Amino acid sequence: MSSNMHTRRFLKMQGLGNDFVIFDARERELSLTDDAVRHIADRRRGVGCDQLIIMRTAEDADIFMEIRNADGSRVGACGNATRCVGRLMLDETGKDIVTIRTDAGLLSARRADAGISVNMGPARLDWAEIPLSHQMDTAKTDFSLGPLTHPVCVNMGNPHAIFFVPDVDAVDLETYGPQIETDPLFSEHVNVSVVHIRDGIIRQRVWERGAGITEACGSGACAGAVAAARLGLTGRKSTVQLDGGPLEIEWLEDGTVQMTGSATLAFEGEITL
Repeated sequence: MSSNMHTRRFLKMQGLGNDFVIFDARERELSLTDDAVRHIADRRRGVGCDQLIIMRTAEDADIFMEIRNADGSRVGACGNATRCVGRLMLDETGKDIVTIRTDAGLLSARRADAGISVNMGPARLDWAEIPLSHQMDTAKTDFSLGPLTHPVCVNMGNPHAIFFVPDVDAVDLETYGPQIETDPLFSEHVNVSVVHIRDGIIRQRVWERGAGITEACGSGACAGAVAAARLGLTGRKSTVQLDGGPLEIEWLEDGTVQMTGSATLAFEGEITL
């Protein structure tokens, strides 16, 4: 490690192609402006990532995970990043289960046959918890844009609007995603998913607020599975096939959502900030 105080070590990790630059600020403080985050996340001028993660100390958990989108904005939850940080903490501590504090709440992670399994906390379904700008039924939200109508809305630490369509690959998500993300109905903006179900498998594509279309979105997969179960299209346990690969999702009887999938270290390096 360089002695230059402006040089920091980072890890590059990914879960199903949803990629992260991860900094450890437990022993050496790190504060990044939105501009600095955007530079690091830039795939041509920086390291490149969908989200940037800063690990910090926590009084009531093994780690605190600060999550920043590629545009610099701070968000409460990111399922794929939680699996990656969970893997790091399981390796570091040797524990069977680790706890991860986020802006959205306290999460837990453990090893599983298919990778890392994370409890993402409760699926919040009330209109005020999404939040929406006014009261309505979140199982059939009164909203439409082009071919996308009546989304199911779920908050998994961040807000999601799930649109069920005949074919997700036929939807121009790059056009509709940013328009829906910033619509006044969604008070804190929203992640936008299109979903179809074939042979019992949930196929999903996601536009993430502040990041755009990503290969995978863990909290989005949880929201998609909950939405499908709410409509009676699946049971409470399902496979969600994202562009980057599959996630196993179970909406538990206590209302929380368990997500299982891969968490991979791509490389590590140093960057001058």
